[in-house]
Amino acid sequence: MAFYDEHQASAPFEGPEKLLEIWFAPSAAQVPQLENASGKKTGLRTVARQTWEEMLDIVKCKVLSVVEGVDMDAYLLSESSFFVSPHRIILKTCGTTLNLLGLPRILEIAAKEAQLTAVYRFFYSRKSFMFPERQSGPHRDWKQEVEYLDNIFTNGAAYTIGKVNGDHWLLYLTSPDHLQPHSEHFLGEDRHVDYTIEILMSDLSPKASGPFFFDEPATAPPAEVAAELSQRLGITNIFPPELTTLDAYAFAPCGYSSNALIKWGHDSLADTASAPVGPGPHAGEGYYTIHVTPEAGWSYASFECNVPLSTAHTSRKGTIPDLATLVQRVVNIFEPGRITMTLFISSEDNETGGEPARAAERAADSAHKTYKRTDKINYEFGGYDLAFASFELK
Repeated sequence: MAFYDEHQASAPFEGPEKLLEIWFAPSAAQVPQLENASGKKTGLRTVARQTWEEMLDIVKCKVLSVVEGVDMDAYLLSESSFFVSPHRIILKTCGTTLNLLGLPRILEIAAKEAQLTAVYRFFYSRKSFMFPERQSGPHRDWKQEVEYLDNIFTNGAAYTIGKVNGDHWLLYLTSPDHLQPHSEHFLGEDRHVDYTIEILMSDLSPKASGPFFFDEPATAPPAEVAAELSQRLGITNIFPPELTTLDAYAFAPCGYSSNALIKWGHDSLADTASAPVGPGPHAGEGYYTIHVTPEAGWSYASFECNVPLSTAHTSRKGTIPDLATLVQRVVNIFEPGRITMTLFISSEDNETGGEPARAAERAADSAHKTYKRTDKINYEFGGYDLAFASFELK
């Protein structure tokens, strides 16, 4: 997808990302009040870009651009993405980046710059690597990653989900039971649905991967090349364009990344006859992120989104797509040979039936290619439901 200085275009590139998510409070309303806060620029959003860039140097990636939204800031990286909310950090990196080595520095920054001294919840996940031998540090294997995290957290649990000798997904998470933010700093409750869907795709068709190669030297800036490509392939229409702020980048000689900030609320989520996922009407800002490694032999594309999606079919113009429609749109763009899907949702907000498999199958039936499901697993964690499903072309 992206290329750091050490990467050579002729060498295998590890597309599957390492995804680190740290909650320092249950919501943005529950962070300490800071003197330098302004509007919704509170908590972790008050940290200077240069400070985050110094942390990312440890991880071995660079900031390409930043979009400052209403509720969060979206950093597009040389290797994937970084999202900063007042109470939460999401760091997603691919290749041979050292994602976990940035964690101690993140905790230090949160304590020093935002007075966030306790971790409310922590999540680390990744798909199985294509080239594990190319990794370094604690990322050499899952056991080392777990040991590294266990030295930081005393309440962590590690899981391997799916076939150990096939596509599988690895998850480490902590319980929030005994690590609560300081209640005297709370500004009031403003809890939104916690909902994340990942569509991890490999073996992209030549037709789908072809547009992500740039044989001729680009005369336009990488962002302009990526914007045109996003429009041509339909990426800009995955969500209603009027609700979306897209930040995209085209890498030479190949590869693509994009972050999108999406405005959502009860009016945009579904038809009036279909209730949105979540506890009542409210508006918010979510994200999606796409990263593409198109080379034959290790082609890979990922889509991740945290906007809560309805399981009821939605057709009204300008609405957020339902789950099945979203899957269909993404799969039609990338035409993968294999798909791994995860749906992670806070239990009290779960109106999906706990699994995305049926939505994926409906999407596959209406796509040009037909997929068969090869795995389906549902988990119940403390406060969360997880659904895992994998598919391959028949």
